[in-house]
Amino acid sequence: MNNSTEPLRPTMASHPLPPSTCDICGQNRATRKHQLCSRIRQLRWADQWAAYQAEVAAKKAQERRRYAR
Repeated sequence: MNNSTEPLRPTMASHPLPPSTCDICGQNRATRKHQLCSRIRQLRWADQWAAYQAEVAAKKAQERRRYAR
């Protein structure tokens, strides 16, 4: 047996999770008051997400199909 003083497994809930702070208003995002912030965030990220999806589609189109019939 192992007689060391450290536990076998770390404790799961030893520290509370830090609150996720809203990048728009700066308050905690775990409330219902952040529906407008979520909409603003989605609008901000929509262009970047579309560009990312276009890059993925272009990369997929460039790949050679391995088992083409």
